[in-house]
Amino acid sequence: MRTRPTLHWTPPPDLPPGTTDLQPVVDALNAGGVLVLTGAGISTESGIPAYRGEGGSLSRHTPMTYQDFTASPQARRRYWARSHLGWRTFGRARPNAGHRAVATFARHGLLSGAITQNVDGLHQAAGAEGVVELHGSLARVRCLACDAITSRRDLAVRLEEANASFEPVAAGINPDGDADLSDEQVAGFRVLPCADCGGILKPDVVFFGETVPAARIEHCRQLVRTATSLLVLGSSLTVMSGLRFVRQAAQADKRVLIINRDPTRGDQLAHTRVSLALGAALSHVADALNLSDDRRMSP
Repeated sequence: MRTRPTLHWTPPPDLPPGTTDLQPVVDALNAGGVLVLTGAGISTESGIPAYRGEGGSLSRHTPMTYQDFTASPQARRRYWARSHLGWRTFGRARPNAGHRAVATFARHGLLSGAITQNVDGLHQAAGAEGVVELHGSLARVRCLACDAITSRRDLAVRLEEANASFEPVAAGINPDGDADLSDEQVAGFRVLPCADCGGILKPDVVFFGETVPAARIEHCRQLVRTATSLLVLGSSLTVMSGLRFVRQAAQADKRVLIINRDPTRGDQLAHTRVSLALGAALSHVADALNLSDDRRMSP
């Protein structure tokens, strides 16, 4: 039997404090072979809220779970109505200084790879290549019956046509592109089936309570094996999907460095946690590595 997903984590009182010293991060990148693991915190400066921490979306909403989505037509209507409205804002988000810095590090050969827990595609929009999307991407839609993959933009057009009068005002947008709407606001929304087979459509993302594909996990584990160090950016590491790689790196005696404003579930395994805003911190690191000109030229 599946358990409900871990949504919250309370830091123990004995966690080491964060620092503002970025030199260990500079040194690790200067040595090369760094594997980057990013979470929702790297996208907050692009206008996409984090799940946790101050102002995190979990303080006001519970994300859709895979079990609820597959079991209930009402849950799917709620998800697609909220997600359709959220897509209008989510799709307009642009990379920030943090995304651009990661792309710059990669272009200069300082990274061995990049894994993101985010579904927003902003790393790729900033010019990063070969990013492993651990939890998938909102830019794609998958049919649960025939497994066909289609474009989210194409579905958005279909949903606009089917719900021409749908113009509610949302209280907020969440990291998964879900807009805060009431049950009354979504009641009349029309959900569309797969255009090929009529099956149930689901965004090509890993919902809370859903399992990350085993092949994807093994690919990420291999990236950890070949990296010299692991740099975590903007993740609380509350859920096991990201924490497992921190544990693997620590068990292999690889250096783990974290930049996150708040304490994380991986702090006790890390060499250091830098408590700074990511955009400014990574810009400083790029400057220290004499990469500032290239960073300004990136998208």
